[in-house]
Amino acid sequence: MRLVALLAAPLVLAAAAGAAGLFYLQSQGVAPRALAPYVLKRSSGHNPLIEAAGRFAATTLWRLDRGAVAPYVLPALTLGAQSEGPASPHGRDRLVTSADEARQAIATAVPGDVITFLPGAYAIAGTVYARQAGTADAPIVVRAADPGTVTIALDGVEGFAVSAPYWRFENLTIQGACGYAGDCEHAFHVVGNAHHFVARNNTIRDFNAHFKINGHGGSFPDHGLIESNTLDNSAPRPTAHPVTPIDLVAASDWTIRANLIMDFVKAEGDGVSYGVFAKGGAQRTVFERNVVLCERALTGQPGQRVGLSFGGGGTGKPYCRDGRCITEHDGGIMRANLVSGCSDAGIYLNSSATTQVLDNTLLDTAGVQVRFPESGATFEGNLVDGPLQSRDGGVLRVGDNLSTDIAWLYLGRHPQRGRFADPGQLDLRWSDGSGPQRAERVGNGDLCKTAPQERSAYGAFDDFAACLRPAPRLQSRGL
Repeated sequence: MRLVALLAAPLVLAAAAGAAGLFYLQSQGVAPRALAPYVLKRSSGHNPLIEAAGRFAATTLWRLDRGAVAPYVLPALTLGAQSEGPASPHGRDRLVTSADEARQAIATAVPGDVITFLPGAYAIAGTVYARQAGTADAPIVVRAADPGTVTIALDGVEGFAVSAPYWRFENLTIQGACGYAGDCEHAFHVVGNAHHFVARNNTIRDFNAHFKINGHGGSFPDHGLIESNTLDNSAPRPTAHPVTPIDLVAASDWTIRANLIMDFVKAEGDGVSYGVFAKGGAQRTVFERNVVLCERALTGQPGQRVGLSFGGGGTGKPYCRDGRCITEHDGGIMRANLVSGCSDAGIYLNSSATTQVLDNTLLDTAGVQVRFPESGATFEGNLVDGPLQSRDGGVLRVGDNLSTDIAWLYLGRHPQRGRFADPGQLDLRWSDGSGPQRAERVGNGDLCKTAPQERSAYGAFDDFAACLRPAPRLQSRGL
């Protein structure tokens, strides 16, 4: 009996140490995917045995939290750029057939101009400046008549620099084509007085920050809309500069809606990148009905990728709207978004006050982080494959949500992820047929439907099948 007790003692001590370790990691908000790179870094540079042990521990933590992560074929979604674009606008038609004609038409545009690229491929060197003002009743439109018929290759640090109000860009395919890929900073730089900017139904690839939005000289490009665009990168970005497909600083009253944002990997510098952020004293930004896939084709890369953020990594005071950045963001809404495949948080709030986070679905992320005393957020109706956590004094008001404690992640359990058929392949059919139901129906929106919907499932959608485009019908031929 004494021998049994002696043998059991180490096991009891090990279990107690393990439980204490889990409690500590949970109290610190450290998910396994966040601990893994730290373990790998701390074990490197030692003898081969320690390095091998570190690699094994990091791989085990990674697999417990993320499972098998691999590239997958994206299904045809109703989010992002579509094969049918907005209706043709009314105005003075100006057809362009070359890069020089396009540059000239944009430089001399007047309110109501509709500058249409004829079908073809265009290589535009340097920056195109949009400095002429449109009006609310007669915006200036730059477009392709049909999506997929016009491809524009840009090789400048900035492609289109928009500094005047009421410009719209629609139905374009834009490709970063710099000799050194990291030199392609922005497809669009929306700056200063460029209020009421609209980008709709564009496909944009291979930029550090596809959209850069910021104030200049005391003017701010407020009231913008980025809707139904597809933004991605074909490879990790070889830069230490910010890598964020939608990078918004100090502008207010923007709506970021129904976009597909993928594969924003920062290969140099601190390795931290974001899908979308609004910061710098911005106010009333709305992120709704977006699909953010931090890793889809570019899986397994080093670094940290965050899905949606108010506050980002913070802003230097000279770049803040009020020159002080008392808060990074105020009055924001994140509603009915799907965020998946992120090596860090799916939603990160940094010094962001009076934020509403409603009916979002987060899968294969480190969950939600609300950080610093300036942050206050209300969470309702979210389905989070990970924890909801406050750090450094952030105020987290949690209503009716589904989430997973960090301790379960260290045991390889993912009850929220398990509600779906195969989330690693974006097969988001409910495992039980209908998904978990809330006690009351709510009307905060649905990822898959453009009109507001009353629905009862937790997360961003009732039925993900409504987010899938139907397969094209084949026409039979008579013999």
